[in-house]
Amino acid sequence: MGGWQQGDARPRRGVDETLNIRAINQNARVVELSGGNQQKVVIGKGLVQRPRIVIFDEPTRGVDVGAIAEIHQIINRLADEGLAVVVISSYLPEIRNLSDRILVCRQGRIVEEFSPSEATEEKIMYAAVH
Repeated sequence: MGGWQQGDARPRRGVDETLNIRAINQNARVVELSGGNQQKVVIGKGLVQRPRIVIFDEPTRGVDVGAIAEIHQIINRLADEGLAVVVISSYLPEIRNLSDRILVCRQGRIVEEFSPSEATEEKIMYAAVH
């Protein structure tokens, strides 16, 4: 995977292809990209460090529907490659689709654990507030 040059807002060749970052032209600055492509740039910047664990906090908030699917594919691919992936999201369908297990926190403590097959929106919300 490519990377970023110090002080450069643009990804070097390779990262944009791996993460499917699309821009009007190769010299586009990150601020000129769509919200989904900006989010993929942020993901790429974190992956340059070759982490063993990746924490996604609201990874698809504010991005278009097409980018959501692509970001989910990236997250799943990272997990399939053996990285530990933690996803924090208030969007319950996202949590249910991406998770191998779901932990519900209330007041900073884990209060419930579900498998994706047993987790329903009702069960998750009940655990979060009761």
